[in-house]
Amino acid sequence: MRNLKLTLAYDGSAFHGWQIQPGKPTIQGTLAEVIEGLTGERLLPQGSGRTDAGVHALAQVATFHTACTIPVANIRTVLNDRLPAAIRVLAVDEMHEEFHARHSARGKCYHYRIWRGDVVPPFLARYVTHHPYPLNETAMQQAAALVVGEHDFTSFAAVDPERAQRMAEAAGDEKSVGIPDRKHATNIRTISESRLERHGSELLYVVRGNGFLHHMVRNLVGTFLLVGKGTIAPSDLPKILEARSRCAAGPTAPAEGLYLVEVEY
Repeated sequence: MRNLKLTLAYDGSAFHGWQIQPGKPTIQGTLAEVIEGLTGERLLPQGSGRTDAGVHALAQVATFHTACTIPVANIRTVLNDRLPAAIRVLAVDEMHEEFHARHSARGKCYHYRIWRGDVVPPFLARYVTHHPYPLNETAMQQAAALVVGEHDFTSFAAVDPERAQRMAEAAGDEKSVGIPDRKHATNIRTISESRLERHGSELLYVVRGNGFLHHMVRNLVGTFLLVGKGTIAPSDLPKILEARSRCAAGPTAPAEGLYLVEVEY
């Protein structure tokens, strides 16, 4: 059996997220159908993590084991011929047996795009969050810097109904690939980069860390927007982290502005 790694880019606008769902179009489900048509194998490619409905990816990673002997370059060509245009396979690589898209990942980078102009160009409308109202962007930058380091991000974590199942898996047969560690068993994560930068009419949030909780990036952005509006101060961020309560942080920002940019191994 070969262990294949796919690097994927996709427009998440028309999909109900990464994870397969009965009767709904998803990235994982669509990819599984096309792989089955190519190899004849019914399997479920495993992603580096789940992206929500409407979230995009520039370099999502998925892995699957296959008995297929087709060269990797040809696999990429055929998959792109058969996948919808909203999903592209950027690369196919053959990996060692224990490599796993999610369990082998050491970190990820996300971008969140906020359009600050009065009018969103029609070709960008599905790919940015529009916020033309006054914001103190300097205060937002100060707040973003305060989440760098190791923290308990419970205040920024949405309820994840499938986490218990994933933790059970991590404690079982998959131990051999190095899953169980503190970052998977708790809400503690290490953020190495968190900054906001202006690019013309767009405000871009860049965040990089060793792992992210359910809706964590969108909840961070929603909180930074409250800082920008003056509802809370940058100095409130440590208090929000210490509260370890979702009620202490801001609302969840819309999905369409979020991109998975890189998975680190």
